[in-house]
Amino acid sequence: QVQLVESGGALVQAGGSLRLSCAASGGTFSSYHMGWFRQAPGKEREFVAAVTGSASRTYYADSVKGRFTISRDNARNTLTLQMNSLKPEDTAVYYCAAKSDGLGSLGNKNNYPYWGQGTQVTVSS
Repeated sequence: QVQLVESGGALVQAGGSLRLSCAASGGTFSSYHMGWFRQAPGKEREFVAAVTGSASRTYYADSVKGRFTISRDNARNTLTLQMNSLKPEDTAVYYCAAKSDGLGSLGNKNNYPYWGQGTQVTVSS
């Protein structure tokens, strides 16, 4: 079973950048597909980005495409989300999540059994 710990959340002005990290332990990191999700107050948790276990494919929500980049380092058991050109609507708690192969699409939060505790990102206008 994998454990996940996010870091890097902060308060940033609109147009700025942040880099979120997710450290994984307790499992074979490269065997898990990884995703970033976010949840704003009063809203459902939504998909942001995902990357396959081998890092061969990445997927993005339309709202972040071209601004955010997901990456992973399987040697260091680390997942990263580089966020550029941040907007106030990006304000949310950001979660990393892990799933094994064969559990459905990477964009569906219900397919991820393992979650971190979240890190707060606040973008001021």
